[in-house]
Amino acid sequence: MTAALSAHELIARHRSTLDQALEAIRTRAYWSPHPEHPKAYGDNGSLDAAAGKAAFDALLGSRLDLGQPGTDDWVGGETSPYGVDLGVTYPHADLDVLLPAMQAGQRAWRDAGAEQRAVVCLEILKRISDRTHEFAHAVMHTSGQAFMMAFQAGGPHAQDRGLEAVAYAYVEQVRTPDHAEWTKPQGKRDPLAMTKQFTPVPRGIGLVIGCNTFPTWNGYPGLFASLATGNAVLVKPHPRAVLPLALTVQVAREVLTEAGFDPNLVALAAERPGEGIAKTLALRPEIRIIDYTGSTEFGDWLEANARQAQVYTEKAGVNTVVVHSTSDYKGMLSNLAFSLSLYSGQMCTTPQNLLVPREGISTDQGPKSYDEVVADLARSVDGLLGDDARANALLGAIVNPDVKSRLESAAGLGEVALASREITNPDFPGAVVRTPVIVKLDGAKPDDEAAYMSECFGPVSFAVAVDSAPDAVELLRRTVREKGAMTVGAYTTDPEVEQAVQEVCLEEAAQLSLNLTGGVYVNQTAAFSDFHGSGGNPAASAALCDGAFVANRFRVVEVRRDA
Repeated sequence: MTAALSAHELIARHRSTLDQALEAIRTRAYWSPHPEHPKAYGDNGSLDAAAGKAAFDALLGSRLDLGQPGTDDWVGGETSPYGVDLGVTYPHADLDVLLPAMQAGQRAWRDAGAEQRAVVCLEILKRISDRTHEFAHAVMHTSGQAFMMAFQAGGPHAQDRGLEAVAYAYVEQVRTPDHAEWTKPQGKRDPLAMTKQFTPVPRGIGLVIGCNTFPTWNGYPGLFASLATGNAVLVKPHPRAVLPLALTVQVAREVLTEAGFDPNLVALAAERPGEGIAKTLALRPEIRIIDYTGSTEFGDWLEANARQAQVYTEKAGVNTVVVHSTSDYKGMLSNLAFSLSLYSGQMCTTPQNLLVPREGISTDQGPKSYDEVVADLARSVDGLLGDDARANALLGAIVNPDVKSRLESAAGLGEVALASREITNPDFPGAVVRTPVIVKLDGAKPDDEAAYMSECFGPVSFAVAVDSAPDAVELLRRTVREKGAMTVGAYTTDPEVEQAVQEVCLEEAAQLSLNLTGGVYVNQTAAFSDFHGSGGNPAASAALCDGAFVANRFRVVEVRRDA
């Protein structure tokens, strides 16, 4: 295959970016090559806002032909949470044809080496970045995120996570040198001398099982970690959120072709309505790596049954915030209100349980009772979302009927401190937009435990009254140990309480945010610096991103010879 993009050209184009990413993961300092502001796009070949919207509109009602082998049908059916019928159709694959075709290109991809694979991945990311405006609309109309969130989380933040995975993959592969000259002295006899060659070899085909809410942000780490370590990657999107990942596959196939590699190293597995091919794919012997984001039930099934594969899961957890005391009561309420409202609580990192001592908390505004704290938080959420235009920009749309059903049922679980209300989106009358509900529960009542000890995904939070700070800490420990947590938050001015919460999070492997009162929120993480999940509690078997996330996607094979 003739390469239009030589390895030398790609290295010259992207090596400096790779080096900066390597430095960022070493220092954990802020860095990103992908601009967050929409106005930053439009130069150097990237699409501006108008061109990106036009590109997205041109996709509606079209057939996205990826040129994959084994296409036996065309499938689709996505309807935007904003009420728009996308009408895009995608190739449906005969797996007995597609999977062998994907395996065929792995040898040349393996032999290319870690650096060339990394810069090819960076070229893919650069071309995706140039189309960020187009991708933003695709993410918005499949996930229900409001446009600005879809632009940032589905665009630059997702691209950062993909680049982060490439950087970690590169580090782990070059940890062992390509060659070594080995000499062992033998006293008076001639030394033993050998030449040794070390090659990172891929496991096989990686399967990325996409999610509905964050198709790119959650999909890119596994996709690029597997690809950068030499594996072919089959992308199986969520049936409600195919378009962003199908466009990703399209870009990857174009770049691989231009770089002289087999485009079938990356392919799409779209499915017919109700087909449920994830289980079928997960058990195929060709699939050796699985990345999955979604329900605990299916994640547990993958871990128990896909025994031929290395499985990385992000499942469900019960995220908890301990509210003990604060030196900035207004800032605490504002921060929590935003965290509960962002994307209608449809984030795996959104707080669910707020543990508040029943005798109240100390603040810079004086003592506040449990009832006052909950009422003030409800007013803060109301104030944040009181203007419908601002509310639409923060909440987005309810992603699917299951979330709406949980939201409506939550009001029957206890005393409602903040009722959910319906908001109309004038631009998208078909959108289902709802504000959060806050329900008061009692941590001492067994009947309430079933609610707060289960994940209620969506804009639902429980203000759980506890007897004391030690009780809050113990409930936090039990929740993380039994149910898992992607995030933990705490507000306290007491060093002993802070230490106790921190010790729980260290022992139970949960990521902790302390006393957030400004513009950083517990449900946000920054690539190259923050770890998303830990892989150490039931919420997830992996962290995005660390060495463990990439290192077992390949093995090092040694060939040694007498010198």
